Amino acid sequence: MSLSLLLALGTAAHAAPTPITLEQAMAEPDWIGNPVESAWWAWDSRHIQYTQKRAGSPVRDTFQITSSGGTTSVVDGPARGDLDTAQRIHNADNTQLAFVRDGNVFLRDLRSGVLQQISHGNDNARGLAFSHNGGLVWHVNHTWYHWTPAAGTRQVAQLRSEKDPDAAPVSNSLREQQLATLETLRRDRANREALKQQAAAWRAADPTRPAAPVYLGEDVVILDSALSPDADILLVVTRSKKAEAGQGGRMPLYVTESGYEEFENVRTRVGRNDPAPHRLWQVELASGKVSPVSFDALPGIATDPLAELRKAAGKEALKGNRDVQVGAGFGSPSMIWNADGSQAAVMLRSVDNKDRWIATFSPGSDRLAPRHRLTDPAWINWNYNDFGWLRDGRTLWLLSEQSGYSHLYTQAGNARPKALTSGQWEASMPVLSHDGSGFYFLCNQAWPGDYEVCNVSVDGGAVREVTALDGVEDFSLSPDGSQVLVRFSASYTPAQLAVVPAAGGQARQLTDTRSAEFKARSWVQPQMVKVPSKHGAGHIWAKYYGPETLEPGRQYPIVMFVHGAGYLQNVHARYPTYFREQMFHNLLVQEGYIVLDMDFRASEGYGRNWRTAIYRNMGHPELEDYQDGLDWVVENKQGDRERAGIYGGSYGGFLTFMALFRSPGTFKAGAALRPVGDWMQYNHAYTSNILNTPDIDPQAYRTSSPIHYAEGLQDHLFIGHGMMDDNVFFQDSVNLSQRLIELRKDHWNMTAYPLERHGYTRSDSWYDQYRRIHRLFGQTLKP
Repeated sequence: MSLSLLLALGTAAHAAPTPITLEQAMAEPDWIGNPVESAWWAWDSRHIQYTQKRAGSPVRDTFQITSSGGTTSVVDGPARGDLDTAQRIHNADNTQLAFVRDGNVFLRDLRSGVLQQISHGNDNARGLAFSHNGGLVWHVNHTWYHWTPAAGTRQVAQLRSEKDPDAAPVSNSLREQQLATLETLRRDRANREALKQQAAAWRAADPTRPAAPVYLGEDVVILDSALSPDADILLVVTRSKKAEAGQGGRMPLYVTESGYEEFENVRTRVGRNDPAPHRLWQVELASGKVSPVSFDALPGIATDPLAELRKAAGKEALKGNRDVQVGAGFGSPSMIWNADGSQAAVMLRSVDNKDRWIATFSPGSDRLAPRHRLTDPAWINWNYNDFGWLRDGRTLWLLSEQSGYSHLYTQAGNARPKALTSGQWEASMPVLSHDGSGFYFLCNQAWPGDYEVCNVSVDGGAVREVTALDGVEDFSLSPDGSQVLVRFSASYTPAQLAVVPAAGGQARQLTDTRSAEFKARSWVQPQMVKVPSKHGAGHIWAKYYGPETLEPGRQYPIVMFVHGAGYLQNVHARYPTYFREQMFHNLLVQEGYIVLDMDFRASEGYGRNWRTAIYRNMGHPELEDYQDGLDWVVENKQGDRERAGIYGGSYGGFLTFMALFRSPGTFKAGAALRPVGDWMQYNHAYTSNILNTPDIDPQAYRTSSPIHYAEGLQDHLFIGHGMMDDNVFFQDSVNLSQRLIELRKDHWNMTAYPLERHGYTRSDSWYDQYRRIHRLFGQTLKP
């Protein structure tokens, strides 16, 4: 980070920390100053637009500022009709951009700035793409539209999950006899067919008529579709309407406006019906012909990686191909046509989570042609699944963890993928430059928590760091390609905006939305440390919070924090998700504690092996890492081993359970917040990746669920849980409490928060929960 930018952020690394109270730390975060939530370039590459929450209100405002800085203005009223958006696409020669705003399609000329509204309606347009003749295609509720400057908008496809009303009836012997015997019936049928043929001919010849509906049958649900650039071929993804969803839950709500108990439908549990497999179809729009696209050519599709577990569980062996879904990650694309419509790239994922494929489809074919396979005996990451086409329309680019870290590759035809980046760091969020010459992406080359914008040529070569900001959150290229808009943050600075030349150079900070009160404070700066692993993991990155100078001969009580989500990174230079907890750690330090916050095994940012270290064994490697962390603070920071506590929420609550139940006496107290007590109660998408499913891998669930170790509790435990939690159900804590009651355990208590879901939103709930944690540590860890 440059000195001028560091000074602009007001970071006072050497000033004495300003005292913080628990009430202030857990107050509504508006007092800090709300971050820049999303930002994007205006069409002229000179103005930047962004959103920010209004203080004391859930309302978001839109602001505009020039890229050179200066006065910020609110964009409101009629001026909102000229806004651009963050999600936009550019045409091949970068003279136009298109986007969807408020559900409608807009086209912007980048030479004149003229904005043209293409669609008008209250429905949400999706799948926007440029067609190769200068037009645009998009769909609304599976009805596709094609717009050209000459012809305007026309409907080119309408998909329906219904039986074709004009389909010939199923033949049977009685029907055939009737038609063979009675002339009148034969004549009536011929007349009906003649009328149908005439209607079809008129529709085909009349350019004012919309396309005839495509009926895919009443037994399917349409999930996704992608129209070729010349609007003649449609790829469609469906699943069976008969697929069993599994038994869902019914969550009671007790504090209601009606005064009566109410109920909310919530998700199914893991393994209670696997996700339904998908099918892929080709629709030839000129004829309306629908034909299936086979997955048979995908390498390894007929090999069961869970065969041994299935056998051990007494289950039947897999027969035929494994179930597959189209799409492979949260927010990742699933089907992308190249510019001339000669090929579509399709990403697929096995339902058992062990394989991800990229294949291509050529119009007229009946099967996919495999291009890339990523396979993992543990599970395929739900991140790092970006892919697309280079400007030549023949070469794919993709992210892959095949080396053990997420890196950027190109692949020409069926050739071996060419690595554009490599090393023990991760590439993410790749964006192809507007001229197609290179990629911009996030990288953490210097150390795992230092995120910068990097650049590399499509031909490979040296990776260049464009920024030096340490905590880049995301970025976007200006329409003219000369600048990079960066949303960045720091340990005590919520996300702000800066502009950096695309060629590299000095960052120009545009915003500082922090309040004067917050900027005036100084804080305990976290030290990024590497804790040696005594369990074969190399070292574990951690944040250490403590006094600037340790008093000689003094031993300090220790608090260890466990982040949530499992696969999440908290040891980084960015503003933490756990900013309240960070202020609480300041409070603890001012009261004489030292704090260690670790990126235990399973955390994000450290490569595939770190991520999958918990496969079929959750809560075990992570606990070893915290035991090593405890050793480190005792040996290096004058920590008192006999006065150590641990706490965390969600996955952090789960790991707090495992620490107190599986290693009694190590931590004198623990606070488990919204914790998982039994992984069989959690959702399918997350849990089945790591533990497979309970029917074929019951041992993994027994090994990984705290409720099976509850007998080990001997130390002090506080459980806090929102009763409206629709992620980790409140039932988890209720069941665990019943188990502790049955075991006649002492020194534990639980507090329920009737109006909180998984992520608390009310400052009084935050305060009440952390007051109890604070008291717990004070009573058990202080001398």
